[in-house]
Amino acid sequence: MSEATEQAAPKTKRPTRAHRREEILAAATRVFGSKGYHQGSLVDVAAQVGITHAGVLHHFGSKDKLLWEVLEYRDRVDVQHLEGKHIPGGMDLFRHLVTTARLNADRRGIVQAYAVLTGESVTDGHPASSWVAHRFSVLRGEISQAVLAIAQERDVTLPDGEAERAANSVIALMDGLQLQWLLDPDAVDLAESTRFAIESILTATLGSTVEITDPGATTRS
Repeated sequence: MSEATEQAAPKTKRPTRAHRREEILAAATRVFGSKGYHQGSLVDVAAQVGITHAGVLHHFGSKDKLLWEVLEYRDRVDVQHLEGKHIPGGMDLFRHLVTTARLNADRRGIVQAYAVLTGESVTDGHPASSWVAHRFSVLRGEISQAVLAIAQERDVTLPDGEAERAANSVIALMDGLQLQWLLDPDAVDLAESTRFAIESILTATLGSTVEITDPGATTRS
């Protein structure tokens, strides 16, 4: 055996299954975000990762299953900066929403995919419809419980349904601001607009001033 053979460079390691799945999810997020679910193909996804259409199916089974995983991936990204990797309660929940808006300003692809897929989900027979409906239901419950927790801390009694109405408004404003930001990012400060709108809703709901701090943001003047 020659010295050159003995000193040959080691073979490049193949990506682990978990790493490859993350690559595919990130690629699918970009593809579905730019083209939508129906127009974005598995061939498009595979091309971004450098594998074949069959390779994508090997990891996810079907395009529908990949879509569900993309939606779950988006939610994991939202909480990855939190201790315990889950949404907190009370005022911490609203701080989390403002922080998420700030972080989203640096991850346009994920915001775009969410906006496109949730918009598409209202069409008949869309595979994401039940997932999106369930997500909104869970989020409404979490936000309304956070509103009630703050009201209890402040010894405020809310009319029946008021916390739910506040929750609906918070979800609507966040999704609406994201759409405006995607279309004209220079016109919308995503984090500050989100903070202002949530503070306004909570102040109106609770009858006293609410201020939200985002530990990762620069100090407001």
